[in-house]
Amino acid sequence: MTDEQYPGLREFMAARGGSLSRAAYLLTGDHHLAEDLLQSAMMRVLRHWKKVGANGPEAYIRQVIYHLYLSGRRRRRIPEVLTGQVPEPMSADQCPTLALRISLDAALAALSPRQRAVLVLRYYEDLTEADTAVVLNCSVGAVKRYGHEGLARLRLVAPHLLDFGQIVEEVGR
Repeated sequence: MTDEQYPGLREFMAARGGSLSRAAYLLTGDHHLAEDLLQSAMMRVLRHWKKVGANGPEAYIRQVIYHLYLSGRRRRRIPEVLTGQVPEPMSADQCPTLALRISLDAALAALSPRQRAVLVLRYYEDLTEADTAVVLNCSVGAVKRYGHEGLARLRLVAPHLLDFGQIVEEVGR
């Protein structure tokens, strides 16, 4: 990969790669799957980088990420393997954040892929209903329905997570 072949790619990924990775993680609930999802999206985008990179690539890349996620063309979650080794101890100040993240992961896993995508776009990415509809290639009514159903499901399975501002702040760290 050369800078001549993909002008501006390094700078773009240095500036926005973390945000794209966090969004992919919120969709998949797994760091490795999020990396795979982002990598698959970038491979598709690189084919058209000269055109896309010159016109503000972030919206296009995000759209590819969400479409790949919803299309199901991603690896399935591999079960964890337990080992006999004890992990490193956590410090006391990491516990509340970790508990919130575990709780958020479990709650998001209870949602359908479309509900999850809508909630991530609306509350993490802070997109409007219309912008969310464009990214997901669906109607605003569908966004409203999936959002309503997703929030109702979250209220049922994790009522303690209703403060989305706190969740977005913690996950964004």
